[in-house]
Amino acid sequence: MDLSTNYLGLQLPHPLMAGASPLVDDLELVQRCIDSGASAIVMHSLFEEQIRGEALARTHYGEAHADSHAEARSYLPGLDEFRLGPDEYLERIRRIRALSSVPVIASLNGTSEGSWLRYARSMQEAGASALELNLYELETDPHESAAVVERRALEVVQSVRAVVTIPIAVKLSPYYTALAHFAGALERAGADGLVLFNRFYQPDIDIDALEVARTLKLSERSELLLRLRWLAILSPQVKGSLAVSGGVHEAEDAIKAIMTGAHGVQLVSALLRRGPEHLARVLSDLREWLEQHEYDSLEQMRGSMNLKRCPDPRGYERANYVQLLQSWRFELD
Repeated sequence: MDLSTNYLGLQLPHPLMAGASPLVDDLELVQRCIDSGASAIVMHSLFEEQIRGEALARTHYGEAHADSHAEARSYLPGLDEFRLGPDEYLERIRRIRALSSVPVIASLNGTSEGSWLRYARSMQEAGASALELNLYELETDPHESAAVVERRALEVVQSVRAVVTIPIAVKLSPYYTALAHFAGALERAGADGLVLFNRFYQPDIDIDALEVARTLKLSERSELLLRLRWLAILSPQVKGSLAVSGGVHEAEDAIKAIMTGAHGVQLVSALLRRGPEHLARVLSDLREWLEQHEYDSLEQMRGSMNLKRCPDPRGYERANYVQLLQSWRFELD
């Protein structure tokens, strides 16, 4: 059974990798991921604010919000909340690479063009096999159009492409106005692949303390549906690699992602809940399913459920929407 996949030009034995999470902060946990068969290790992000330095970051997150209510200050991160500083991050790449030959995918998180992006070269020099750009931006300025937001993201990708030779994947949110068009623009800007999707964490409110209550909820399997939809839409259109992040907990989830076009499958919440060894179980179940359904290779299955064969994808999506709503019947218990 051939489970191999090509992701970002990296020839991997299978698509299951340990996605970006706090697991990389503990080398013992990283080793357990590797021992469980992870085809790659994705680092959590190094943030633009960390690289710019404490003074500039505090100016941006303090003075830029000086007119906000005091209660809103609890939204703002302190630099002491970052687990790995820039130097420690590079050292962590080196130490993980020393553990095995499994590729390490570093990650940068930021939204604006600037000198901090040259740090991508340092990640490459530290041994990163590829780079994931996490374009996490929740735009709140009513004067900035979608075109402005997209242009800023494209400039980031172009700047990084100019300083590194390793592959670049762009991790996106699903909330761009015309995601299919933007995906093509990212490829033209130098992206070798896309990761669907990052998750906007939703703050809660402590109504007694009048503070924002940050809550981190791990993903559920239901979150995979949005990713499947866009994998099916994008996989016939983009030239580069596609990876799924969010909602993959079992082999069945990975199979669906591959059927809709994924080259890489990142497991995060499932490993945080059930331990790194869960990856080995998912891999075993994936292999068993393929054998039972008489596939010779993973490649036979990839993209079999995307929209390539649909003559009118827009009409198809509309029809599904209408039929789904019309099918509901109210029943009393």
